[in-house]
Amino acid sequence: MPGSTNTLLIEGSFEELSDELALYLDEIRRRQGDDGASLQADITPILEQGQKDEALKRLVTGSAVLNAAPEKEFIAAYNLLVHLVRQSPNLDKFLPKICQNLSAPITSSPSNGPGLALSVLTTIFNILPSDNDTRYHVFMAILRVVRSSSSFEALKAQLKNLDSWVEQWETDEEDQRKLFLSIAEIAEEASEAEQAYSYLLRALRTISAEEASSDEARLLSKRALRAALLHPSHYDFQDLTALDSIQALRKSDAIYFELLEIFNAELLDDYNDFTDEHDGWIEEQGLDTSALYRKMRLLTLASLAASTQSRSLPYQQISRALQIPSEDVEMWVIDVVRAGLVEGKLSQLNQTFLIHRSTYRVFGEKQWTEVQGRLDTWRSSLEGVLVVVRQEREKVIREKDRELKELESRMNGGGSGAGMGTAGARRPPREIDTGAD
Repeated sequence: MPGSTNTLLIEGSFEELSDELALYLDEIRRRQGDDGASLQADITPILEQGQKDEALKRLVTGSAVLNAAPEKEFIAAYNLLVHLVRQSPNLDKFLPKICQNLSAPITSSPSNGPGLALSVLTTIFNILPSDNDTRYHVFMAILRVVRSSSSFEALKAQLKNLDSWVEQWETDEEDQRKLFLSIAEIAEEASEAEQAYSYLLRALRTISAEEASSDEARLLSKRALRAALLHPSHYDFQDLTALDSIQALRKSDAIYFELLEIFNAELLDDYNDFTDEHDGWIEEQGLDTSALYRKMRLLTLASLAASTQSRSLPYQQISRALQIPSEDVEMWVIDVVRAGLVEGKLSQLNQTFLIHRSTYRVFGEKQWTEVQGRLDTWRSSLEGVLVVVRQEREKVIREKDRELKELESRMNGGGSGAGMGTAGARRPPREIDTGAD
């Protein structure tokens, strides 16, 4: 598969190698019972006249027989052809035909043919400069071989480089769309639903606002919408509703757009109203009824959790909203948690679902109103807490002031008594005997 740029080294002059390849092509044709004119004889005078591109044109045209070359000689023969073509200033003139040949079945080795073709195509891809837009056409040929051989795993590792390649090739939107659609189709056939939807969406994003109402845009939009509806783990439809081509379905395919709006923001009751109004339409479109009902129930439960002010959902309320028996509530709650739509804890004792985290499916005026209500509730709660804290603080301050005053009072009262009993008292005068009579 594509990797770092490589160098292809083959010894010999252009004329010698061209003659050798022409002789080899003639030999394969004879093995197949083709006794037509000799290619070697045809290009010899052309080479003598120095008309390299004309000789290459005939070699490349006749190279389709290489797909019948023995397996052991296949890669070497194609490498020789690629080496000769690289010496032309008109490389883009010859490589598309070679890639086309390599995309066709390798008749000499049906089992190993795709691997042989991928090996040669990878060599072509890697010897081209990274910014050469011919790489795009080579990569498209690689995709065709990958698809025919059901070898998506071999491609997955290279997809991480795709964005940088597209930028280097300066690919226009139409070619990008072809590229992304090819990858989406290969992934879908490989049962890689996530990758398939991702590249289908990328293809849809290449459609400009001016082309949003075109037939191609309409078909691709419906295809993307169906993929999103039936994808087992896709619950966010904002990636679709933001696209001009999807919005154009409002006029061209109003029922499809109505269904998208329900899955984007509405509840199970709305979906039931839709199916009643358009009885049989879901089945006519080949959509899986049970899969849609399951997804709609999960989305309804997610919306219910996000809009609940108390952060606690009674089983009875869930049962009523999802239109399921009460004994199935816990199963559906576990499923919605596994889907990553909600986080919480079941309380069998209280028959409630305690919500830890939930996410709004859409965020509009209604959701802003709910958020404002919650903020008002939290503000009131915080104000109540602040009042209690302030009262307790004042109480503590008053208590400390009272204790301080009591302490000072004790100290002042005890200090006065001690002074009068010692330093404050006077001793009686002593009599002094002077010896006088």
